[in-house]
Amino acid sequence: MTAGGDTGDAATGGMRSDTVRAIGFSDAVFAIVITLLVLDLRVPETAPGGMLRALRDQWPVYLAYVTSYLYVAVNWLNHKGTFHRVRCADRGLHWANLGVLFSVALLPFVTGLVSRAVEEGDVADERVAVSAYALVGVLLSMTWLWLYHYLSRHRELLEPHVTARFFEAERVRALLGVLAYAIAGLVGVLLSIPAALVVLLLLPVFYGLSSNGSYDLRRRLRPRR
Repeated sequence: MTAGGDTGDAATGGMRSDTVRAIGFSDAVFAIVITLLVLDLRVPETAPGGMLRALRDQWPVYLAYVTSYLYVAVNWLNHKGTFHRVRCADRGLHWANLGVLFSVALLPFVTGLVSRAVEEGDVADERVAVSAYALVGVLLSMTWLWLYHYLSRHRELLEPHVTARFFEAERVRALLGVLAYAIAGLVGVLLSIPAALVVLLLLPVFYGLSSNGSYDLRRRLRPRR
């Protein structure tokens, strides 16, 4: 196998490649998404002396930005942690990865919906926006579930030290994400918009603390004895 190149695999009849290009392309997508998120932070147009109040009034924009930034960061850490365990990629894995990136790329759009709806204070629009954000969360969790399921069924793509239990655990975390974001959307529609926003903020925090990618990062940064 040549670095960055593809090679035919007679046993599977498919094409396999190393993961360098997939990781590089994915990192570029994550970087673009982060950049698009920050574009929603705008300088308010105010009369002299009204800057502080105008900035305070934009709190929904800041909350939406922090929530989505954390969400993208967690997904990036998960992506790093996952592909650290992948030896080579085939076409099926590339499609699963593109599904994850497709879902991540929707976050700036729904982030803008939530920040604008909460800022304007219309309850009907807030419900629509929170539901849209939760729906993207469900979709993103489902694509991770697809990717983890695919890797658990194609162990020939993994590094030799990776055990089957790793992807079994990650599939459970992805399934919990599907349920949790669906519940957040229902809470926003049926019960309370603020409660739904709190759930949407806490979910990336939870997944960040339990992320396999963050575990790998902490392990690498831990001083050696």
